[in-house]
Amino acid sequence: MILSIESSCDDSSIAVTEIGTRRLIYHKKISQELEHARYGGVVPELASRLHVEALPKILQECQPYFSTLKAVAVTNEPGLSVTLVEGVMMAKALAIALKIPLIGVHHLKGHIYSLFIEKATQFPLTVLLVSGGHTQVMEVESLHKIETVARTMDDSFGESFDKVAKMMHLGYPGGPLVEALAQQGNALRYPFTVPLHQSPQIAFSYSGLKNAVRLAVEAGSECDYADIAASFQRVATAHLLQKLKKYFKKRPPQRFAIVGGASANCYLR
Repeated sequence: MILSIESSCDDSSIAVTEIGTRRLIYHKKISQELEHARYGGVVPELASRLHVEALPKILQECQPYFSTLKAVAVTNEPGLSVTLVEGVMMAKALAIALKIPLIGVHHLKGHIYSLFIEKATQFPLTVLLVSGGHTQVMEVESLHKIETVARTMDDSFGESFDKVAKMMHLGYPGGPLVEALAQQGNALRYPFTVPLHQSPQIAFSYSGLKNAVRLAVEAGSECDYADIAASFQRVATAHLLQKLKKYFKKRPPQRFAIVGGASANCYLR
């Protein structure tokens, strides 16, 4: 079995997995959403302190599995440096104490690997990663050969939802809140411009759209928020799809997958 630790942002999470069968033996996540909601987003120093409190409590519950562990895995990049270090230090200490290997896991590769938890690996694979920190397209030739072919030039897809939610004082995390509000609105009321729609470049950008939404929020009132949210979500998603279609014309995918926290957005799906 292998014990895995995740602390790249505002979730303290530990899992124990049976290597041969990929069966999840134990998993617990302690979320910090309520603590960060009052600030409208993640406060790195607060997140770090909360990891210090939460991770040891979860690890304590994993003690019965220590004797059967073959390795310890931990997210070591990318993420918030002050939160990553808490998970890495705990993982190092545990690996040393149990005299077993320590495996560093790249956060973004972890998103891709999640596709194969319950299904056999199939390559090549084109992946769209949409999360709170990243928006990029990757060509996956194997588990160890991954090429990023397009990325955001500023804000990520998920980050733009969080910032729009903050403009409207909806709370944090913003993605589900904006999506829920958008279901009540008219997505065609605000003709926001699709970012980079005339550019041949395969890249993403959300800063301009975010600014357009800010102006609409400032000019309107709360009764307009549902329409603004719906219009924003429509254009934010259209931007993704336009760039994907352009890329697919150049390089048709054999297989395609979407990963990352923001992939939970039902409108995008």
